[in-house]
Amino acid sequence: MLRFNLPKSNAGRRVGLLGGSFDPAHEGHVRISEQALKRFDLDQVWWLVSPANPLKPQGPAPLDKRVAHAKRLIDHPRIVITDVETQLDTRFTFDSLRALRDIYSTTRFTWLMGADNLAQIHQWRDWQDIFQLMPVGVLARPGQGLAAQCAPAARRFASARLAARDSRLLSHCTAPAWCFVDMPQNPASSSAIRNRGGWG
Repeated sequence: MLRFNLPKSNAGRRVGLLGGSFDPAHEGHVRISEQALKRFDLDQVWWLVSPANPLKPQGPAPLDKRVAHAKRLIDHPRIVITDVETQLDTRFTFDSLRALRDIYSTTRFTWLMGADNLAQIHQWRDWQDIFQLMPVGVLARPGQGLAAQCAPAARRFASARLAARDSRLLSHCTAPAWCFVDMPQNPASSSAIRNRGGWG
């Protein structure tokens, strides 16, 4: 039996999974999570603070520092900070999501991402399998809306797209299903924070 220090979840709970380096976490992540809870009818959002990003040549800040900063930033009872990828020893998103689905067989997961990730998810390993594994909720990011909605992933799964007006149905859908929703834009970005020396 697995004995990881993982979040608890009840049968039927609808949980959004927001992955990333969070290097550092910022208000944009918080706003996306809050919007996801409301727009996709979720009970919780779990942040999956990853040990590293396979697409980035330079490693992020130490994991414990990023997790501690995220926990200080969050003051919301339905947003949970986790390091599950480290505990599961998974490196790629699909492997992490598949492992979580197997562990929490009665939880209804939705993969969450900003529009910037939809625009380039076709570069990820097993990206099509992610869409087949669980519903995908996409939230607008500054300057990325049109590019994301014309991206290879959007075209590949065009027939599985849910209209924004029906976004609250997404967490109840069977994959493949995805939905793009607009939201008030927050210009914060981790790279900008690092570039101006705000994350020493």
